[in-house]
Parts: sequence; C-alpha cells; structure tokens
Amino acid sequence: MEVRHATAPDQIPGATTDWLRGRFLAEQLFVSGEIRLLYSHEDRIVVGGALPEDGPLTLHSPDPLRSEYFLERRELGVVNVGEAGVVTVDGTPYPLAHRECLYVGRGAREVLFEDGAFYLVSTPAHAGFPTARAGLEDAEPVRLGGQEGSNDRTIYKYIHAKGIQSCQLVLGVTVLEPGSMWNTMPCHTHERRTEVYLYFDLPAEHRVIHLMGRPDETRNLVIADRQAVISPPWSVHCGFGTSNYSFVWAMGGENQAFEDMEQVAIGEMR
Repeated sequence: MEVRHATAPDQIPGATTDWLRGRFLAEQLFVSGEIRLLYSHEDRIVVGGALPEDGPLTLHSPDPLRSEYFLERRELGVVNVGEAGVVTVDGTPYPLAHRECLYVGRGAREVLFEDGAFYLVSTPAHAGFPTARAGLEDAEPVRLGGQEGSNDRTIYKYIHAKGIQSCQLVLGVTVLEPGSMWNTMPCHTHERRTEVYLYFDLPAEHRVIHLMGRPDETRNLVIADRQAVISPPWSVHCGFGTSNYSFVWAMGGENQAFEDMEQVAIGEMR
C-alpha cells in the first residue's frame, strides 16, 4: 500500500508535471496477479486495483491500516472495469459484469476476487450496511449534455442516498457516447468531500486531459486507461478525451448529498 499525504492549493503554483503526477495520479493500479492499493490522507480514501489473471486474489489488510482485516473499520465499493468476474464476500459469490458494482459493508472479513479487473474505493465507516450488488439497469441514470457540446453522457448512480446504502461512500459510473469527449463541464469543486476519478474503456493509444487545481489556476494531467486521479476538496475535476470513455467517480467526506458542489462557470476558469 502506497501512502500519500494531503495537499493544499498553495502548493500548486510552480509545481512540475512530475510533482503533480506523483501526488494526484495513480498510474499503476492494475498489475497482473496483484492487488495494488493507495492510501490518501485526503479524507482517508483508499483506491486500488485487483487483477486476478493467474488465480483468485484475497484482499488483506496492509500494515498502514493497523486493522485485523481490511473492512474492520471501512466500507468498500467495487466496480468491474474488465471482463466478467466474481467477488466473493464471506463465502457468498457476487458475479459482476463490465461496469457493474458491488458494495461491501463494514465488518465483512473475507473478500476474494476472481477473473475480471476490479477497481476498489474504500472510505472509513462508523456503521455497517449490507453487501449489495447493482448493474446499470439497477442504477439511477441521469442523461446530461449533448452532441453540440461534445459531452453527451449518462451518469449511473450506484452508491448514494437513494440507491445502495452506505456510511459515507458515494459512487457511480459515467459513460460518454461516441463522439463525446468532455466530462463534468461546467466543472465544480466539493468543499466537504474528496472525489476520485478512474478513467476506463479508453483505447490504449488515447488519453484524457484532466483539469485540476483551483478554478482560477488550473493544471492538467494526461491520463491513460485505468488510471485514477485524486481530486481534493479545493480542486476542480473535469476532462477532455481524444476518444469517448467511461469513468468511475467516487466521493467520501462530510455528507452524501450528490448535489453538494460549488459550480464554476466556464468563463471563470483560468
């Protein structure tokens, strides 16, 4: 498990590309036969990737968590970003197709991954909620944008106040239509939550230019398929791809209100 400390906006002026990538971008989450984890002190979110190509993988508790098992004080969201696979929680198997989601509540002791390619997001939890699976047909879809703005997309809400119940984790998947490349524009910030984007379904030769930083002093990260970017509460988060793509958005913090955000007008961006 890699550990990264929290950041502040006054660290951004003069930052190099390597400095930005080293603090906000998770480049190597998916490695064959491994579970890779990153612990961020931004709201103590853990993100990770499980790629069980050579056999099942078990989620253990790394030393930085100081817990008997991974979900002793945490909850977990899982999205399959690969081919069909299975997540087994305390002996119960949950098949997950591409883009499908599993929520695992606090107190689950054994989590096992087979086949597929699983993106993991975990937040601290002070209460336990039942493990629950959902596909796109079970989610709350919201269609936004249009072809004229190159941002025709559907937001599928999985873990939220009116969907799968959790302690603080909020998670969903956004799918862009062919010919659309912009996401989350106009953009916003979340003063009470940290958000993480994982970009996937992006052809290997293509990239997403992800904008971050304060609205009046933005920076960019060039992101490839299955890479994740951590967006602190003070940072905008939006992007433009050289192809259409999907992304998992996940938040943890003070509340679960999807609409709790500070909108930024396009004309205010710098």
